[in-house]
Amino acid sequence: MHNKIPAIFTFISDFKKEEILKLNKDIGIIYRNYKEEYKKNKILEIKKFCRSNNRKFYLANNIRLAISLDLDGVYIPSFVKIIGMQGYSLRKDFLIIGSAHNIYEIKNKEKQKVEIIFLSPLFKTKNYKKGLGVIKYNLLSLLSRKKDIALGGINKKNIKKLKLTNAYGFSGISYFFN
Repeated sequence: MHNKIPAIFTFISDFKKEEILKLNKDIGIIYRNYKEEYKKNKILEIKKFCRSNNRKFYLANNIRLAISLDLDGVYIPSFVKIIGMQGYSLRKDFLIIGSAHNIYEIKNKEKQKVEIIFLSPLFKTKNYKKGLGVIKYNLLSLLSRKKDIALGGINKKNIKKLKLTNAYGFSGISYFFN
């Protein structure tokens, strides 16, 4: 169904070719910018760059635009509570991914037909003073049969603790760009 789903993802809010080129090609790129409205030209530029460099590219929070621009998939943040994805005609290899912080959001992501759930935050972050921790993370990951990605607070110091989780993979920003 899907040709090689990434096990590692990162989020970008700006398109900096040189930063993306430093990353391993197996890392999925999620473009997420909550500060400004998406511009088609910019998304198409990132798509073209990612395709020419053999990278998977996902758009956050706009399934219509991700489909119309023929991207690899869409990322649905935890705060998006819409239920169904009916009415959308998706390619077989179009990947729907999304984030959740608790059982209610996990079940909502399943209703949204998400194939990979980013569980967060594994460790404490600037926005979340309390991380799930390894035990709570593993318990939450058992509540769904979907693949899960550890997200939140992952850095060079705690990356080894990922081996203690059931995670399919992980996602980070500061891990890659700081």
